[in-house]
Amino acid sequence: MTRSLTSQAGRWRLAVAPMLDWTDRHCRYFHRLLSKHAVLYTEMVTTGALIHGDVARHLAFNPQEHPVALQLGGSEPQDLAKCARLGEQWGYDEINLNCGCPSERVQRGAFGACLMNEPRLVADGVKAMVDAVGIPVTVKHRIGIDKVENYDFVRDFVGEVSRAGCSTFIVHARNAWLKGLSPKDNREVPPLRYETVYQLKRDFPELVFVLNGGVTTIEQVHQHLEHVDGVMLGREAYHNPWWLNQWDAQFFDAQTDTTASPSQTLQTRESVEQQMVAYMEVEHSEHGTTWPSIARHMLGLRHGLPGARRWRQVWSDHKLKSLPPAQVMALAHAGARP
Repeated sequence: MTRSLTSQAGRWRLAVAPMLDWTDRHCRYFHRLLSKHAVLYTEMVTTGALIHGDVARHLAFNPQEHPVALQLGGSEPQDLAKCARLGEQWGYDEINLNCGCPSERVQRGAFGACLMNEPRLVADGVKAMVDAVGIPVTVKHRIGIDKVENYDFVRDFVGEVSRAGCSTFIVHARNAWLKGLSPKDNREVPPLRYETVYQLKRDFPELVFVLNGGVTTIEQVHQHLEHVDGVMLGREAYHNPWWLNQWDAQFFDAQTDTTASPSQTLQTRESVEQQMVAYMEVEHSEHGTTWPSIARHMLGLRHGLPGARRWRQVWSDHKLKSLPPAQVMALAHAGARP
């Protein structure tokens, strides 16, 4: 199945998944150095945190992160509309509603995966957001709840929500088991059923479907793109980030992109590390951010290379946090400490 990247579907061809405690603004800045085109997602931000908390702390991001999407957790249509407007005002390119998180804490808040049992409520929330903003509103969800593997369930969910104005669905190709499994186990134990996502695309060819779950190789990405519009990667992208450096050329035709700079097409791991050091210095001078909170996201940069373990040890050594990051980088490559 061949699709033009100028089509709507091309926007979501490759994406990095929203991951709690991982995809903060520092992580997204790092990932954007590696891929110019992949869509990046925030950690889930609850509507309550935005309405009652520090908006700037939750929504501030670096302009270089574009295209970047805000993932919201919530279920009340008015609250979702208010927070979607905030996201648009702060410059996000997309609002994504979380209907896939299975954690008990999220369930107590009556959102996340348990919302799949209430498609009418999800549709009302989506309509409220669509009416409130001029940017895309998308939904991330599972293919089912608990151990019931009924295709009609997810088909009807997509049908109802799409009628409310959502045209892009990011589908984690596993059920969410709401009882008895931790969030970590919910990413590994329920079986992957990619064919269910493929069937959704066949039944709703006018909608955009992005497949998520268990994808770890370029070959798998190509295989899925024969059936769906996009692929979202999570843990593999985080732990092996240098892979992102190949995405633009392989999936976005970046080799013919006249706006791509030589530094993006010819960059090395060292040049990316140097750019992160410069970023750390700016973050420290402007916000007082210490480098370990940023460096933790790039610890997989030298994954698989000789000396990578020692390099990681230096960059994760909090005893060195008083040193300037440029000096830490020098120590990491020298394999020695002061």
